[in-house]
Amino acid sequence: MTNKVAVMLGAAAFGLVASAASATTLDDVKAKGFLQCGVSSGLAGFSAPNDKGDWLGLDADFCRAVAAAVFGDGSKVKFTPLSAKERFTALQSGEIDVLSRNTTWTINRDTALGLNFAGVTYFDGQGFMINAKKLPGVNSALQLSGASVCVQTGTTTELNLADYFKANNLEYNPVVFEKLEEVNAAYDSGRCDVYTTDQSGLYGIRLTLTAPDDHVVLPEIISKEPLGPVVRQGDDQWFDIVKWTYYALLTAEELGITKANVEEMKSSTNPEIKRILGVEADTKIGTDLGVTNDWVVNIVKAVGNYGEVFENNVGAGSPLKIARGINALWTKGGLQYAPPIR
Repeated sequence: MTNKVAVMLGAAAFGLVASAASATTLDDVKAKGFLQCGVSSGLAGFSAPNDKGDWLGLDADFCRAVAAAVFGDGSKVKFTPLSAKERFTALQSGEIDVLSRNTTWTINRDTALGLNFAGVTYFDGQGFMINAKKLPGVNSALQLSGASVCVQTGTTTELNLADYFKANNLEYNPVVFEKLEEVNAAYDSGRCDVYTTDQSGLYGIRLTLTAPDDHVVLPEIISKEPLGPVVRQGDDQWFDIVKWTYYALLTAEELGITKANVEEMKSSTNPEIKRILGVEADTKIGTDLGVTNDWVVNIVKAVGNYGEVFENNVGAGSPLKIARGINALWTKGGLQYAPPIR
């Protein structure tokens, strides 16, 4: 054996050992003892701290669901508030384990940024909000030519805004800020005529304004904004855990498994319910995923099913009172659909 061959074989062997020894995201999360989850810096209904500093919202609850799947305890999560500009770098660098921050799934983000989207937890679309007292008589975005528009930079919102006004031969003056708080403050103080972002976000932001009743969300939706959690590429097991946590929330709603009845449901004679709750003797779904077989029980105990998470944070049981619409289950005319857990 020549020295050159020996060196090559040694390098190959070292590479295999190093690869085997490198920790996965799941290993890292377990070693820390908590999930580090990237969220918005404060968007009502999705991720925002309350007066006690507790993070509330649909995105925050998804983080708790992942923590419950991994640890059996939804409280084992720490939240990192991130601006739109910071969010992807924080995920790519390993500062956070998962990004759950009203983030739109696009081809560029899915490929060029080295990320994987684990599903669509909220189907949304970009809209416009105006101060009706400042712009009396305006009831359509097509009447906004010449308006100044507050928008957050580093988002799909900025490009959609430009496309919409160009396509409709409308003039506008963009008023751009990096941080959400800056956009909110500028619009609330009257520095711009219009606020544009995801329509769900507009309803949440409206509640924080000085005079919420003066502001109206216009009917137009100008884009598709499929929002969902994101992980780094290259770790299939972690991708699967985050993805199937989302599907578990949907499946629990489909089967009528709720936070209140999940323990009772363990005694169900329905084989599908028994299987996903891990009470069948030969169930290996959880262990195959890398968690315990009662992972779905733990998720539902922590946050409820998808319907409960939606209603509590953005739906009828919340200040936003957004209708389920296309975010209803597929069995009820919506787009939310989960592959079989079997």
